[in-house]
Amino acid sequence: MPDTPTPTLALACELISRPSVTPDDAGCLALIAERLQALGFTCERLDRAGVSNLWARRGQAAPVLCFAGHTDVVPPGPADAWQTPPFVPTPIDGMLYGRGAADMKSSLAAFVTAIERFAAACPDHAGSIAVLLTSDEEGIATDGTVKVVEALAARGERLDYCIVGEPTSVNTLGDMIKNGRRGSLSGTLRVKGQQGHVAYPQLARNPIHAFAPALAELAAMRWDEGNEFFPPTTWQVSNIHAGTGANNVIPGVCEVMFNFRFASVSSADELQRRTCAVLDRHGLEYEIDWHLSGKPFITGRGRLVGALSAAIRDTLGVDTELSTSGGTSDGRFIADICAEVVEFGPVNASIHKVNECIAIDAVEPLSVVYERTLQALLGRNT
Repeated sequence: MPDTPTPTLALACELISRPSVTPDDAGCLALIAERLQALGFTCERLDRAGVSNLWARRGQAAPVLCFAGHTDVVPPGPADAWQTPPFVPTPIDGMLYGRGAADMKSSLAAFVTAIERFAAACPDHAGSIAVLLTSDEEGIATDGTVKVVEALAARGERLDYCIVGEPTSVNTLGDMIKNGRRGSLSGTLRVKGQQGHVAYPQLARNPIHAFAPALAELAAMRWDEGNEFFPPTTWQVSNIHAGTGANNVIPGVCEVMFNFRFASVSSADELQRRTCAVLDRHGLEYEIDWHLSGKPFITGRGRLVGALSAAIRDTLGVDTELSTSGGTSDGRFIADICAEVVEFGPVNASIHKVNECIAIDAVEPLSVVYERTLQALLGRNT
């Protein structure tokens, strides 16, 4: 690490040193709020059910550019599996190690320092800058960003642009922006049969045998063709369970857990209807519990994607790729009140792993990319 760390690196280290395992914020929001208040932000805590949430805003006019993210991290696992203590930010061979280094405390630090420089250079900037942070992204995500979005919607506050600081880069900083995410729809299916002795199958009804043809049909279905930004919708079984554990008993129920990752060309209602149509066609007696954990969202090649892509190219010399791959993020909630939502952050190769790390020489450039995006969208000379 440099003898005198850059402002972004210093703040990243301070955040990493706080063991903010979901949903514990460990004081990260207070630290960030203090820096933002010094810039004239109005900071509002919207904590709920043990989850810490911060909504901060500078200015009242449109357009509103929001930086969003989370202070919580996943558990580090056994400390002795790490080459360095997980909550002691440690430089080794040009990398900064620590839980949250990539996901996503370096992004949070870059948000803050980018805003500080932009506000100093352009104190009378156009529109408003906002920051939305939670300590409930890595967990069940029921009392974090989604609740802040609901509160903002209830009072009529909307956003024009939002950058979520998730680690989206693959091989080098800047090579990928997530400009949307697939939806996630899960189901727990219970196919009913009749329990009995395997020697007398005529006196029982095996739900596994009954479901097998429907399973083959569902697995082979082409749900949609995707579009420019999304691959075709996929359906995957994650668990099948039946039986009592004895090899001479026909089970009475077969339970199947499955998940759709779906494109914006399909809806959750349509996927549910088509699934049930297959099950009905095979004459099954069943029930399904559905859970929609995220709707798909997409941001096309508009002002935000253009400004961020140009900032990446000018700062890093990289032509970025747009992608909707991967899991879900809090962007799925923010999209309800924001016209353009993207995710951009550091390389994600080490996230959620032992020895999570980020390249030290990527930390300050990340902040510069955010600052140049601010300038492009809210600078008075744009």
